[in-house]
Amino acid sequence: MKAIKEVVRQLIKTHKSNDPFQIAKEKNIIILFAELGNTLGFYSSYKRTQFIHLNSQLDEMMQRFVCAHELGHAVLHPDSNTPFLRANTLFSVEKLEVEANTFAVELLLSDDIITQYQNTDLTIYDIAEIYSVPRQLVYLKSCLQPSFF
Repeated sequence: MKAIKEVVRQLIKTHKSNDPFQIAKEKNIIILFAELGNTLGFYSSYKRTQFIHLNSQLDEMMQRFVCAHELGHAVLHPDSNTPFLRANTLFSVEKLEVEANTFAVELLLSDDIITQYQNTDLTIYDIAEIYSVPRQLVYLKSCLQPSFF
């Protein structure tokens, strides 16, 4: 997971932002909004053009996290089609999903952000909520100190 943290750190440095929408735009990844039913979002590519599909029914905070997650797929697994693999093969996509979630958590909850709150009464869960990271995924943050829990 340290490799993912370094990829994210370099991405933030290159794009001078941790905003997944801005980074996607600068990487020429097209973001499409559509009603996707129960699907939060997905990543796809066609003829070297990359797409992030986001469920337009999600609130802004969740769209931000899902965009970060799908950006993780675009950066870490650009040639993998998890919806296809899930529907048509016995290949487990769990590892790819955990990596994309880890990417999203590292992007939205960078070490610099956490450090800003170190001497406050906020818990890591409070900080995560401020930065659009679902509470149940906070455990993926690799630099956490016990005092934050």
